[in-house]
Amino acid sequence: MSGTLTPTTPEALMRSVIQRVATGPELSKDISRDEARECMRIILEGQAEPVQAAIFLIALRMKRETDDEVLGILDALRDQTDSVTAPVDEVVDIADPYDGYNRTLPTAPFVPAVVAACGVPAVSQGVETMGPKYGCTHKRVLRAAGLNVDRTPPEVATRIADKNIGWGYLDQSVICPKLHALEGLRTLIVKRPALTTVEVALRAISGKKKTHLVTGYVHKPYPRIYALLARHAGYDSALLVRGVEGGIIPSLRQAGACFAYHDKGEEADHAIEPAALGIAQTVRAAPLPESLPQVARPGDEIAVAVDIEAMASAAAQAGIEALQGKAGAVHDGIVLGSALVLWHVRKADPLPAAAEMARAAIASGKALAHFRAG
Repeated sequence: MSGTLTPTTPEALMRSVIQRVATGPELSKDISRDEARECMRIILEGQAEPVQAAIFLIALRMKRETDDEVLGILDALRDQTDSVTAPVDEVVDIADPYDGYNRTLPTAPFVPAVVAACGVPAVSQGVETMGPKYGCTHKRVLRAAGLNVDRTPPEVATRIADKNIGWGYLDQSVICPKLHALEGLRTLIVKRPALTTVEVALRAISGKKKTHLVTGYVHKPYPRIYALLARHAGYDSALLVRGVEGGIIPSLRQAGACFAYHDKGEEADHAIEPAALGIAQTVRAAPLPESLPQVARPGDEIAVAVDIEAMASAAAQAGIEALQGKAGAVHDGIVLGSALVLWHVRKADPLPAAAEMARAAIASGKALAHFRAG
């Protein structure tokens, strides 16, 4: 729904919108896509007072954002995103939780290299740290493994076209610095604003023919919302996985679920049976090493008291060992995540065949070579 923007100044528009969206659960009114887009632009440009920006974001959440409101916010973010088309036909864009992992060892940072070794160009995206979990992110794990995590979209686009590399990482601070600059405000807000949902769909790198989004969720209402955002952002397909800690890898020990759409069509649900892929684990995901040092986090009920840098180093070491062929939960997590991507982009079908393709890339050493080249 578009709407006429009557107020003529940023201050007047923010005031008008806040008066409507922040009047309680029964009296709050929805705003148009155009108004949401313009208010978000004002915030990104630093033309709104921080208090007004925070009220706008949290009031939308408390009344529950409409589809038009989240699409308007996405439009504003994409307007500010440095985006390129890579010289490859297809690209997989992997978006794990921006606030990272703090209960299990992250294995998804190694998935892009495995699928690249199977001939599918891939990128992952993220940040250094983000609330409310302030967990271990792709950036921290990849940096701990000695990789460059600050390349620009054109640089990454060139590298994913190199058949000896085929993957890369994009940091929000590089692709959308004005959004990244709101990290402090988001910390003060505490609760997840709409930005947390929308930021995965920036589409900083596209393929010449197709671009695929792969992301995770926890709560059941989100697949529809993510699919809506992905289609609006121009993703030709999306794979939405109900993953551990909201990531792209589901439980290793029990049946899981995902939603997917192709060719910008409607999303459909699919079951995931780890046992059918030869995975037999007693844990949901790779557990944190007991040797990780603890850190005091007084007054925080969400962040787990674990040294995140030590966790990143442990994840980097465990992931590299898995790519070297070491069996265990880390290896199985990488295989499961990679299989889902390969199956979704129709590189292999059915899912067990995709798992075997991922295992072969690891066993041959090809996946490790691609990872180290990244």
